[in-house]
Amino acid sequence: MSKEFIYTKSAPEPIGPYSQGIKSGNFIFSSGQIPIDPSTGQVVMGDVKIQTRRTLENIKAILNSTSSDLTKVVKVTLYLKNIEDFDAVNEVYAEYFGESKPARSTLEAARLPKDALIEIDVIAEA
Repeated sequence: MSKEFIYTKSAPEPIGPYSQGIKSGNFIFSSGQIPIDPSTGQVVMGDVKIQTRRTLENIKAILNSTSSDLTKVVKVTLYLKNIEDFDAVNEVYAEYFGESKPARSTLEAARLPKDALIEIDVIAEA
């Protein structure tokens, strides 16, 4: 099975030795995305809703660069700095995923890169 590295300037540059995502066969695997504004390289300031929107926009950019989109996502993993943010994140999440409702896991993480409040990775159909 072939492996294709995904890169788009519409999503943040990786902050380590990894790619924004990988396309392998009929699937796309995103790396974990945090709320970095791709135009500044900085984490967006604001509450968890603002950070969730930015993170999902980064995921969208990665998927769109491969002709995929959020409706083709089959699995999502959310990492929250504070599990108390679960309901607020769900409000924003529902705006982006609507009725597509991919399978999902949610974990509380002691600390995320750049002290972000959220990190998200996805698996999608190509």
